[in-house]
Amino acid sequence: MSSSKQTHNHATIKAWAEEHGGVPAIVADTSTNKGDGVLRIHFPKHSDHSSDLKEIDWDTFFKTFDEHQLDFLYQEKKANGDESTFHKFVERE
Repeated sequence: MSSSKQTHNHATIKAWAEEHGGVPAIVADTSTNKGDGVLRIHFPKHSDHSSDLKEIDWDTFFKTFDEHQLDFLYQEKKANGDESTFHKFVERE
């Protein structure tokens, strides 16, 4: 059985992303003049090069993350025991 964890701890999020080959990104067509946009963790090794995601630095990522009061919902393992890259951003409770 797989289970999800939820956090807004920056170090935990960055460590999970890097451990799984992920980098901070935004959906390219959603950014504004302020530089924010819809956040994603991008896994370049698992996507084609025509992705609509734009890589950003961690400082920009976490600034947007905190401004929107988000939490990071993620899995360590799939139900079959394989490593999981499942994640999503949810409103902080």
